[in-house]
Amino acid sequence: MSTDTATTPTPFTATAVDRRPVRFDTKIAVLLRDDLESWQRLNVTAFLVSGLGTRLPELVGEPYEDADGTAYLPMFRQPVLVLEGGEEVLAAARGRALGRGLPCSVFTSDLFATGNDTDNRAAVRAVAGDELDVVGLAVHGPRSAVDKVLKGARMHP
Repeated sequence: MSTDTATTPTPFTATAVDRRPVRFDTKIAVLLRDDLESWQRLNVTAFLVSGLGTRLPELVGEPYEDADGTAYLPMFRQPVLVLEGGEEVLAAARGRALGRGLPCSVFTSDLFATGNDTDNRAAVRAVAGDELDVVGLAVHGPRSAVDKVLKGARMHP
């Protein structure tokens, strides 16, 4: 029996079988308006995806733990694609997502002026859906449906 640790797989070493690309049946995507500042893009993305795991707990994997036993929070089981588009692309994507019944979250320009969850919800509630100034949208659903929702968007640089 060999004790050569270079050839003994460890729990985190991928085998040749593990390296095959995983093709998920669903897609998580964030669509950002292309005129946002860098800090706004990061902030909006973080806020948008935070709702998906609460509404769809099956998207969240198991907690992480390092070799020292330090525990870390779980994350999504699949990648999150980040795209961008103009104001019209976001408005159309919002309409298509709702029309298909896909779970989505929105971030409007008004939320940059609020400082808490209560005011955020009030700011969205104060504007009719078609009048929302959407600067970000997160959506989850079957791959083909999400692709149709995001028509006209491009990958974030």
